[in-house]
Amino acid sequence: MTDIVFKHTVAERFLRYVQIDTQSDAQSVTQPSTEKQKNLSTLLVSELLEMGVDDAHLDEFGYVYATIPANTGKKNVATLCFCAHVDTAPDCSGANVRPVVHRNYQGQDLSLPDAPGLSICPSDYPELNNQIGADVITAGGLTLLGADDKAGIAEIMDAAYQFVNRPDLIHGKIRLLFTPDEEIGRGVNKVDLKKLGAEVGYTLDGGTAGDIEDETFSADGATITIKGVASHPGYAKGKMENALKIAAEIVAALPPELSPETTDGKEGFIHPVHIEGALETATIQFIIRDFTEEGLTAHLAVLRQNMDWVMKKYPGSEATLTSFEQYRNMKFVVDQRPEIIQYATEAVRRAGLTPRIGSIRGGTDGSRLSQMGLPCPNLFAGEQAIHSVKEWISIRDMEKAVQTIILLSMIWEEKA
Repeated sequence: MTDIVFKHTVAERFLRYVQIDTQSDAQSVTQPSTEKQKNLSTLLVSELLEMGVDDAHLDEFGYVYATIPANTGKKNVATLCFCAHVDTAPDCSGANVRPVVHRNYQGQDLSLPDAPGLSICPSDYPELNNQIGADVITAGGLTLLGADDKAGIAEIMDAAYQFVNRPDLIHGKIRLLFTPDEEIGRGVNKVDLKKLGAEVGYTLDGGTAGDIEDETFSADGATITIKGVASHPGYAKGKMENALKIAAEIVAALPPELSPETTDGKEGFIHPVHIEGALETATIQFIIRDFTEEGLTAHLAVLRQNMDWVMKKYPGSEATLTSFEQYRNMKFVVDQRPEIIQYATEAVRRAGLTPRIGSIRGGTDGSRLSQMGLPCPNLFAGEQAIHSVKEWISIRDMEKAVQTIILLSMIWEEKA
């Protein structure tokens, strides 16, 4: 099947989508967290309807659902779901993205035209060495690009177009799901799995071409709330206990070996992500990550001990720690159906790539979907240097992702 040739429009879609600002907002309490995410979702519905996907629609919570009907005579083909998220990370600006296409890449440093002196170097991003002759897309240098996960969006949309226009591509029923708020851990909070009606899912939210990820972090969030002692600063000696300074001490006292900056592989971490407050009251928000529940429990205990140790110096103040579950490692669910990874591996091979099965030091919508009962590993989308102004992606890798989606769907039909 590796000789299948498709007419790709994935790059055109991607360049269109990244120019729409869809950043999510962890401080918002709405669903979706930002209304502007619906600007892209509405466009996706319009494009799906135009290509003939008649049931495509956007629901009140910001989810896009759509169906590619089966074109096989077999009755026992599993219904697949392909999923990607419309939002981009709050880590740096996603507004006024100016994508730049670097044609026929030949191994040089990639200059970013809106940020003189800033470049993307193969020495820092060795995957560029595998892109000789490819067209590479970056942003201008002042914003992230948005390949995470508008690459996944574009790839699923282009695969849908191929399915609609190529009746010779035999497949079972396919459901498409585009979600908001994945970057802030709420991507599938309001998904209706009964309405979705899928048996197996795949997110398109990964990196290097050929990667298949069947394991993610397990994740908790935590908040420390500090109530200090207020006093006029001119008469504060022996009285004031500044909640902001206490918060800073708690963060500074975190063990350096449990930091994202010092961990890799299967090591977990405690990561402060937001501090706010005033003299009398302050809060610190954390994310806690590990591949096991036991690791999460141990990290939370370290955070509590750290807080208690600092608070001993401030007898007039109080601190409380609350925690909540965000998502869990998908592997425990995915492993119950080994064919899910076997078929993905075969699809990657048929696309002419070398499959690599690994773990994500992060999470995807698939983590939560798996926990909710829909096994959902992650496939490569080609995104590189995500959450940064140096984000980049290869058009060739996006085309391979489209091909992998199509071949994977056909394999599920073949094996039924």
